[in-house]
Amino acid sequence: MKIALVHDYLTQRGGAERVFELFCKRYPGADIFTSLYDSEHTIDLGNRQVHTTILQNIPKSSRHFRLLAPFYFPAFRALDLQDYDLIISSSSSFAKCVRKRPGAIHICFCHNVTRFLWDTKTYLREYAKFKKMSPVLEIIFKYLRKVDLYYSQEPDYYIANSSIVARRIQKIYRKPASVINYPIDSNQFIFSEKKDDFYLVSARLMSYKRVDVIIEAFNWLGWPLRIAGTGPERGRLESKALKNIQFLGHVSDAERSLLMAQARSVIVAALEDYGLVPVEANASGTPVIAYGQGGILDTQVPGKTGVLFNRQSPDAIHAALLEASEIAWDYAEIRNHALRNFSEEVFFKKVDQVIEEVYRLYKP
Repeated sequence: MKIALVHDYLTQRGGAERVFELFCKRYPGADIFTSLYDSEHTIDLGNRQVHTTILQNIPKSSRHFRLLAPFYFPAFRALDLQDYDLIISSSSSFAKCVRKRPGAIHICFCHNVTRFLWDTKTYLREYAKFKKMSPVLEIIFKYLRKVDLYYSQEPDYYIANSSIVARRIQKIYRKPASVINYPIDSNQFIFSEKKDDFYLVSARLMSYKRVDVIIEAFNWLGWPLRIAGTGPERGRLESKALKNIQFLGHVSDAERSLLMAQARSVIVAALEDYGLVPVEANASGTPVIAYGQGGILDTQVPGKTGVLFNRQSPDAIHAALLEASEIAWDYAEIRNHALRNFSEEVFFKKVDQVIEEVYRLYKP
């Protein structure tokens, strides 16, 4: 069986890219396709050939990839995938629209519906530099929503990373979706029952991550907080933080793993579609203090693996931190929870079952 793996763009190393990396390792003989590829800033694909679209030829395209939004659909449609029996797309926007030959199967692992089209206000709030262009963008986005809906029918089957994303796929694309929570590479994380006297945030410093309310809560408490990550919000956030809060900037995977294992808790204040960070923390034996909406509800057991708060506010985080400090955490059981439910072995066992079922349903 000839397999094609397709991802929206490989220009960064986020959660979606880390999951795609696992697929590439799982299927070493598969061919890899994407719109744009920047080997220095994305997942390590070794010597694998990466097939890109015509957009790769545009100067500085990987740096300004968001500006190319109207051109991704035709670029992916132009890819020649006629020789492949199985297409696995990893998509939160465009990769789902690739063409397949009659009789081939296309399964889309959907990280989200196309967010900038269906949650435009939030998107523009995060990228303030585009806000002045909003009247023009809305005209473009209105057209692109129709295109997105049309091409959303291309995959034979959808797999969502969380229950909330499955509901969005059903609501917007009118397609059913199975839920398979995405895994982490447990070998990358160190288990430790000895916790140091600090808390950790590991996130891109974007407005929707709500690191600002975490900082305010720690300003009140005076407890030590370390923040790993970079982003456009860093300057503003540093100006709000007191001396008990340390900004680490970009850290290596090895440094991040050590921080995860040593922290008393990892704090997450964003409404995440899924969120790998809480699962990564659990794989390190570390409890999570998180906003109790979205994908977090698929991965955490309150009182066992973490504490959830119900408002994105400093006082709610403050209360959750105090509650967590009173719990006698079973760090080994926290790690076992992650390994039982979110290992690669568990994930791909479910994936194989879905692929077999889809072949029974759709193969001529």
